[in-house]
Amino acid sequence: MLRKTLSLLLPNVALGLLLAAGPASAQAPASPGGNPIIRTKYTADPAAMVQDGTVYLYTGHDEAPAPQERYVMHEWLCFSSKDMVNWTEHPSPLKVSDFAWAKDDAWASQVIARNGKFYWYAAVEHGTIPGKAIGVAVADNPTGPFKDARGSALITNDMTKSATISWDDIDPTVIIDKKGQGYLFWGNTACYYAKIKPNMTELDGPIQTVSGLPRFTEAPWVHEHNGWYYLSFATEFPEKIAYAMSRSLDGPWEYKGLLNEIAGNSNTNHQSIIDFKGKSYFIYHNGGMDVKGSSYRRSVCIDYLYYNKDGTLKRVQMTTEGVQAAK
Repeated sequence: MLRKTLSLLLPNVALGLLLAAGPASAQAPASPGGNPIIRTKYTADPAAMVQDGTVYLYTGHDEAPAPQERYVMHEWLCFSSKDMVNWTEHPSPLKVSDFAWAKDDAWASQVIARNGKFYWYAAVEHGTIPGKAIGVAVADNPTGPFKDARGSALITNDMTKSATISWDDIDPTVIIDKKGQGYLFWGNTACYYAKIKPNMTELDGPIQTVSGLPRFTEAPWVHEHNGWYYLSFATEFPEKIAYAMSRSLDGPWEYKGLLNEIAGNSNTNHQSIIDFKGKSYFIYHNGGMDVKGSSYRRSVCIDYLYYNKDGTLKRVQMTTEGVQAAK
């Protein structure tokens, strides 16, 4: 409560000291309302999951002190809310060091529930195989602690050949279709996907490349709504979010256009889309923190997402006010 009160009352210099001071206390209230939703830390690459009437928000943690302009990310963060406005921070449930084979870079991730367990797919820099890689961690509850589910990477850079860069194996998003088949999507400059076995720790077939996504950059996110699958992704640079639709996770995907614009003061743009208590939400990051916010000190925001009658998506309106408490 002290951090929340100070963040609202003290001037920017004092708030900057709080941000640099280190992790918030376990179970500390983390949200003062409005966008950005978290003011006690810099947060990036949001991924949300609804479980038993609670939204769990998993983010990266931008730790580069100002004026450094580079990515410094060693851990992931977890917040929870029952109304999308009041957020509680939990102790960091996963760090890069929890993957013994990884070297650094706690980049974008996503958590999904299956058979009473929770699986966390995360992008990191591999320690021995050059390039980015994707690992899987597992826990018995949404707030962890999580542990490496395999003891090795699920995806490494030598497994993907559609892009020649070393960072094409990032930004995993995972979904389970109505028949129980899991799918993993990921990529940078090339969008890859593969089926996942029911154990959620092994691929269930070949790695394939998604077509029909013009100017695909990174940050795929796949969700389902009223019989349609939506694949949203970051496009161009600085990044905007675009999307495509399909009746099948195997495609074909039909490109539909832009979903949101450049997210203020941030070159990157990374989205998560969920339904909760009868409304749809678009969760993203910008560089809008009033203390040293930037492309390398980002902050998670939330605005409403609306569907047209034909299933297409309306352009997201990014706001300072954010969303109202869900009831």
